[in-house]
Amino acid sequence: MELDLTADTFTQILRFVDLAGVLANAILGGIAARSARLDLVGFVILAVLSGLGGGIIRDTLLSQGPPVALTDPAYLALAITGAVIAFFVPFRGRWSQRSLILLDALAIGSWAAVGAQKTLDAELGWLAAIAMGIVTAVGGGAVRDLMLLRIPRIFGGNTLYATSALVSSVEMVVLSALGMPTLGSIVAMASGAVLSLLARRYGWTLPTEVRIPLPRLLNDISRRLRRRHATDASVPGTDPPA
Repeated sequence: MELDLTADTFTQILRFVDLAGVLANAILGGIAARSARLDLVGFVILAVLSGLGGGIIRDTLLSQGPPVALTDPAYLALAITGAVIAFFVPFRGRWSQRSLILLDALAIGSWAAVGAQKTLDAELGWLAAIAMGIVTAVGGGAVRDLMLLRIPRIFGGNTLYATSALVSSVEMVVLSALGMPTLGSIVAMASGAVLSLLARRYGWTLPTEVRIPLPRLLNDISRRLRRRHATDASVPGTDPPA
């Protein structure tokens, strides 16, 4: 009985964090709407997509009934509330921005854990569970960026957002397979938040390109060819080699 009570209590805590993440990401969607100089309708649409998009995509792909964002009134109500808050409050203060960042970081692990566990409950494989955990965590922000006609920030130039969701999803899948889904949710939420906050603090990003150094012999050949090309181009009436 004590274990059931503890699990039930944690489920309520996880739901609270989940809803807090919806509100925070809805506000972030409203802030994006403000930067794009949209009207109130634009605020609401971007807030709903940002706060609920990932979960709606996940539930639609899993085909396990209507998305929870539509069956639980609290989700849609908080998303619209976030849009209204962002419309009237500029959120330029340091502490208000830090609060949103903290809630967003906590939501990454929470959403990744929920997405992975729901996929496992649908009797799909571990790889699909990891993928759905990532989609749940980053889908809303990606849809928001696409609506603003810009490349989603999870594709590059952003701190480790999708990577944090990946780590949380893997942890959830592993611990759930070991029969410890509650512990998996705790670890996923904590590690996702910590990694996301550390990445923001120290500017950690994934590389955008990898340059493999050539062997010394190839470097010498390449340097000689470039020198020869420059010499031939400087001689009048001499065509550079093809």
